[in-house]
Amino acid sequence: MLVQAGARLTPANVYGISPLFTAAQSGQVATLRFLIKHGADVDSQATDGATALYEATKNGHVKIVELLLSQKADANKASKRGLLPLHIAAQNGDDILVPMLIPATTKARIRRAGISPLHVAAEHNMDDVLELLIQADFDVNAQLSREHSKLYEDHRTTALYFSVANNNVDAVRMLLEAGADPNLDLFNPLLVAVRGGCMETVTLLVEHGADVNAYLSTHPTTFPATVLFAMKYLSMLKYILDNGCDALACFRCAHGSSPHPPLKHNYFERDEMRYTELNMTECTARHSVQFCEMVSIPSMCRWAGPIIDVLLNYVGRVKLCSRLQEHLDSYPDWHPIKVRATTTPPLMQMCRLRIRQVVGVQRLRRLKTLPLPGSLLRFLVYKGASVDFE
Repeated sequence: MLVQAGARLTPANVYGISPLFTAAQSGQVATLRFLIKHGADVDSQATDGATALYEATKNGHVKIVELLLSQKADANKASKRGLLPLHIAAQNGDDILVPMLIPATTKARIRRAGISPLHVAAEHNMDDVLELLIQADFDVNAQLSREHSKLYEDHRTTALYFSVANNNVDAVRMLLEAGADPNLDLFNPLLVAVRGGCMETVTLLVEHGADVNAYLSTHPTTFPATVLFAMKYLSMLKYILDNGCDALACFRCAHGSSPHPPLKHNYFERDEMRYTELNMTECTARHSVQFCEMVSIPSMCRWAGPIIDVLLNYVGRVKLCSRLQEHLDSYPDWHPIKVRATTTPPLMQMCRLRIRQVVGVQRLRRLKTLPLPGSLLRFLVYKGASVDFE
């Protein structure tokens, strides 16, 4: 009646919302079809950049989306947030709309958006949608643009990082099996998994090539940051050392047997992860943080002996700095550890270390695939006291 009386098809309110937009938003199929038939623009955008297709997707109106796509609505128009309808469907975990929108959305437009639907699905733990996107050959190594990445304090860039941070083991497995590179982010996802104490995720990442000697560029240490975060989980510490983490770096100290300068402690938090209680700002102004300094913070010093005991399995002859000696002297039960550290390692251990050195870090992660006797493989990962070379 209104149209017959001369009402315009495209009046918009102060937000740029047209009648067609409202019909799509509220799921009014008949009204939407009438407006399109009489010439309403299916690609008109509100002031925030949203289109009718975007709103219909956000509200889960399947029939509206079908109608708009049949009328050649453009699925590549982004909102001012840079998101496309496919992003919104992935965020909502809508496994009906996602397959409809994938063929209507160009990969080039997604690249220009600076964020992949994979990122969105991973961030919101939408595993079914994540699987659909992987099957549709979306790039599992796509990285967030600088503009999107800086919205997160840790400057994450990959879908894998989102899944690791969410402790979503199934999503981590899917992404890694699809070829996700675990070493693309500023903060290596392995560090996130180790700090969270998730052994299953750590194992998946290491088996798929995560750097067991990862460092934190923003908080320099003289030893791998993987050791830093694993120190409270001795079984995890042993696992990363089994897979080639550099234990010897923990025994390098700039002060050696000389007296060490006093340390200042406070709680230091960043990126919603408590990395350490050491005042990194002061330490990094002087030098990279050393292992002996890290085990001296109040929450760690009571574990110093067991940690050193584990590390000694993965090094030859080392010289303890004065601070580590002080720690081992602080508990009578730790005296055997000090004796062990100051004597020549057994020949069996030296042989194991030499073989591991020849095998190399990369192949240590794939020991099961190497043509070596089972007893030797167990020996290399410290599961056997002796080796039968027959």
